[in-house]
Amino acid sequence: MEFAEQQPMKAIFLKVSSVAIFVCMSTLIKAAGEGITTGQITFYRSAFAMVPIMAWLAVRGELVDSFRTSAILGHLGRGFVGILAMSFGFYGLVHLPLPEAIAIGYAMPLIAVIIAALFLKETVGIYRWSAVLAGLVGVAVITWPRLTLLEQGGVGTAEALGALAVLASATLGAIAMVLVRRLVQTEKTPTIVLYFSLSASIFSLATLPLGWVDVSGRALLLLALAGFCGGVAQLLLTASYRYADVSTIAPFEYTSILLGMGFGYVLFDDVPTLTMLAGTLIVVGAGIFIIIREHRLGLRRKAARRHMTPHG
Repeated sequence: MEFAEQQPMKAIFLKVSSVAIFVCMSTLIKAAGEGITTGQITFYRSAFAMVPIMAWLAVRGELVDSFRTSAILGHLGRGFVGILAMSFGFYGLVHLPLPEAIAIGYAMPLIAVIIAALFLKETVGIYRWSAVLAGLVGVAVITWPRLTLLEQGGVGTAEALGALAVLASATLGAIAMVLVRRLVQTEKTPTIVLYFSLSASIFSLATLPLGWVDVSGRALLLLALAGFCGGVAQLLLTASYRYADVSTIAPFEYTSILLGMGFGYVLFDDVPTLTMLAGTLIVVGAGIFIIIREHRLGLRRKAARRHMTPHG
């Protein structure tokens, strides 16, 4: 990715715009997804996302070049894990209140820290481990009322399974983040984005023999719009990182919970519970602490490199 001159306000605007459009995408899927298989939802989300992505690359003259890759297996692996994460996430989205599904999804960066420490051997200090533990406690606070419904069975079971599905989605999403970290060492950002949508479309299309259902014209329109929104949001998100450091714009990811609460209340009569709000505050606080900690560590590493004496 080519980095432009630092423009924090522009980066924040792009980030918040991407978050808002991603929430719109989730809202459209929730509105259309009842009774539709997750494989179908994932296919429409991935396939229609390619429309704005390919159009943007074509305008920039980068479309043909973006298809060139030396890591096709890496892209397929990232796509497979990503499609599983999306499928679990969409199942949870359909069966949970919108803000609750968004809040549980915040577990992903916390789990990513654990996976990076275990498999990438990244050094994680006591402060970040403490923040991860606190964040996971927050996730438990949010999900526990849903999980207790498993014992009761009946109507609550779908919500309990939805909560578990979002947790599974967060875990798989964290694994996908680790796979992307490996890809960015050799691959361009447009290539990674394009191949993810392409591979996700192919993998989700493979679920056709499992029994897709007839989709009404209204539902098809909503899913197509959801996919298009997903592609636009991805482009805006990628663009935001050109104008500011990750630590500057990452905290604005949490604006999604406010938007989710608003959309959920107006469109689906979803009223946040006290336990959901309490757990969300814990998770968001832990996430912001990790972001601030990463920023400070990054500044220290830069300072250390500047003061290193060259050898040889």
